[in-house]
Amino acid sequence: MISVSMCFDSTDPRQIEAANEAVAYALSRDVLVVGGAGNEGDKGGKCYPAASPGALGVGAVKNDGFIWEGSNPGDFVSLAAPGTHIVSASGSGNEYRSGTGTSDATAYVAAAAALLRSKFPDLTAGQIANRLVKTAALPDAEKGLSLPDKRYGYGIIQPLAALKEDIPAGSNYGPLTVPESLKEKSAAPAIGMSDEEQARADRKAIIAWTVIGVGGLAVIGLIVLLIAKRSRRNSNQTGAPGGRAGYPQYAQQPFPPQHNPYQQQVSPHQNPYQHPTPPHSQWPPQQ
Repeated sequence: MISVSMCFDSTDPRQIEAANEAVAYALSRDVLVVGGAGNEGDKGGKCYPAASPGALGVGAVKNDGFIWEGSNPGDFVSLAAPGTHIVSASGSGNEYRSGTGTSDATAYVAAAAALLRSKFPDLTAGQIANRLVKTAALPDAEKGLSLPDKRYGYGIIQPLAALKEDIPAGSNYGPLTVPESLKEKSAAPAIGMSDEEQARADRKAIIAWTVIGVGGLAVIGLIVLLIAKRSRRNSNQTGAPGGRAGYPQYAQQPFPPQHNPYQQQVSPHQNPYQHPTPPHSQWPPQQ
């Protein structure tokens, strides 16, 4: 689990690409990245790495459950968590501080995800996010919102419900946006698969395609042999040299072209490692 409290709002394509690649790499290793949405409110833009495909963007709510005014809105916000007047270690000496911001909210979501990972070690990063999303809630006054909302995402995390409720595991990536580099299985190790398992799967694929190639060559050789035998048989029956004795020789007439039943159109084999883009689906929370 990675919790990123740092946030940068950049228009530099190189910085954005670097953040996106880092999140994609983490997700390919089955690591969930949780990032703060930013603290500029409506004046803020997309905050990275929270806005990177594959990350879980987090907004901040006040003690009454309503969104904190400084929390950046956007389509990259997936969840919300408490983010005002949060007491934590100050980092200098033995002092404590009271802080406000989406960074504090991010720490709550990362902690809840770590608890889920401890209880459900077989779930992928996306399936952990799925449990958080499916059990998220909204304040009563906001329950008519269309989800995901640009401020709340799918709602405020409910860690106890996420730990206890019976929720189907769902797909590997859950509600996370799949990075482009991970949409093809060959672009990165399969999620949840170790390097050794990936190497074993690659060896099996090589063996399978080798067998298919050898089988294809054998079929082609058989077709060529049958065609040659058919040609010799037709030649012998017309009285050509080597034909049957006692048969009169006739002037040979040109034969019309015949359809060769042994010539087949062989379609290329489908790549078993090429999969379609996992469909993006809504993940409304269960109340």
